[in-house]
Amino acid sequence: MSRQLEKTYDPSDIEGRLYQKWMEKGYFHAKVDKTRKPFTIIMPPPNVTGQLHMGHALDNTMQDILIRYKRMQGYEALWQPGTDHAAISTEVKVIEKLKNEGIDKKDLGREGFLKECWDWRSKYGSRIVNQLKRLGTSADWDRERFTMDEGSTAAVMETFTGLYKKGLIYKGSRIGNWCPVCKTSISDAEVEYEEQAGFFWHINYPVKGEEGRFVEIATTRPETMLGDTAVAVNPEDERYKDIVGKTLILPLVNREIPVIADSYVDKEFGTGCVKITPAHDPNDFEVGKRHDLEEINILNDDATINENGGKYAGMDRYEARKVIVAELEAMGLLVKVVPHSHNVGTHDRCGTTVEPMVKNQWFVKMGELIKPAVEAIKNGDIKLLPERMERTYFNWTDNIRDWCISRQLWWGHRIPAYYCTGCGKMVVDAKKVEVCPDCGAKMEQDPDVLDTWFSSALWPFSTLGWPEKTEEMDYFYPTDVLVTGQRRDPSTLYCSTAL
Repeated sequence: MSRQLEKTYDPSDIEGRLYQKWMEKGYFHAKVDKTRKPFTIIMPPPNVTGQLHMGHALDNTMQDILIRYKRMQGYEALWQPGTDHAAISTEVKVIEKLKNEGIDKKDLGREGFLKECWDWRSKYGSRIVNQLKRLGTSADWDRERFTMDEGSTAAVMETFTGLYKKGLIYKGSRIGNWCPVCKTSISDAEVEYEEQAGFFWHINYPVKGEEGRFVEIATTRPETMLGDTAVAVNPEDERYKDIVGKTLILPLVNREIPVIADSYVDKEFGTGCVKITPAHDPNDFEVGKRHDLEEINILNDDATINENGGKYAGMDRYEARKVIVAELEAMGLLVKVVPHSHNVGTHDRCGTTVEPMVKNQWFVKMGELIKPAVEAIKNGDIKLLPERMERTYFNWTDNIRDWCISRQLWWGHRIPAYYCTGCGKMVVDAKKVEVCPDCGAKMEQDPDVLDTWFSSALWPFSTLGWPEKTEEMDYFYPTDVLVTGQRRDPSTLYCSTAL
């Protein structure tokens, strides 16, 4: 007797059983088979911060089509799946969860907080994998990986120490994006720009020794004047040639600052005179390096004014702005206020306006590392589709800056640098260092963790066993295609070669 077909398709009655059968038969499992040509797709690992969205569904469907097609063509086709620990976004989610429970992250301590993060990963990582399975994705789930599993961690430690010994990783003070709420550095890719209505405050800076003479500057952030160390003009600007080299008196602070000439200044924009605050503006930072200017940080990590701000210390940045503007007006130094709409950078995770700040961080030197990535596109070893993306790609590579890889978080791969509590010696090693090799005192590990993309960039080969020499690595690597959504920053493309 034939079974009556339902009038409407009910996936719950069919798809689960069918997928389970595929799994039991091992249809998606790839093995090293030297008689067949390999084809490898590495799944861009979704973040363990919630659940999948339509973008993931589209992206994984495209990968699924490709890998099934290659299987039918006779390739030994590996689709390597896994999930990403997503350091900052996971930490934000866990902190929010704890806050709703009346718990502060600091009260738990580092180990207690990390337990909460692992519990989160266990819950939401499993949810994401189950969603991918419900989509019917034919990934090799026998090989499922996580960016903080034992093998991936070993790859991260090996890479960090290897690059450090080659002089390609260093610790130093440079300017970067700082989130005052998450209290960590963030990458350019994590900054979203939104147009906000603001103002240009025009302020007179008195010229030292010349009664009644001023230099007029315009700024959208009056509070940062507390950290000014110069005023710059264009060397070709005839209006200001006679004041280059003279000294100004910085209002409210009464600090003497020089007038310098630098071609960075656009003489057609604003007043043609630009206040230079090296510790709080990326362009000013570069100007400061060229002219050997002092870097004065006037902000605490929570964006309140610090002790360098004098009487304004302790004020919120916006509160200080109001007080400073009012005092400048009372002194007769506020020339005018002009409405001005401009793009303001905000943290994509919490929506807070970020602050450019000079911090002592860990960096990767990108000048040499980027060269193979440029050549691979130019000589056709790697193809970007559509081809018009090459213009965007080369714009990124041509303007690459050293990569800030340290994050002031607890969830993530902790930086393998150790500091002696006795003599101060620093040791970088893939294995834990507890005793100073010089004086025998106790060593303390760097509290920061690595930017998630440091580990994710190793994903194509760490998932295949690197840094160990494995037959999977020899057979399935290098990978054949990467399917990914467009990102704001092309640096999110995965590395194509093992270090």
